[in-house]
Amino acid sequence: MKEKPQSMLLPILAAVVLAGLGRMVIQKFRADRRAEGAAREDLGRKVSEVMRGRR
Repeated sequence: MKEKPQSMLLPILAAVVLAGLGRMVIQKFRADRRAEGAAREDLGRKVSEVMRGRR
């Protein structure tokens, strides 16, 4: 019996999907870090303004 050659479409499609999901996770992580840094900077600015106002 002759064996049927396996299609390469499924492994390639799976690799593309995993790469896309990985990219989305990395983008979300970077966006969260940027938002956290902006919030920290905003808090520092507010604390600085309060400390200047007390003098």
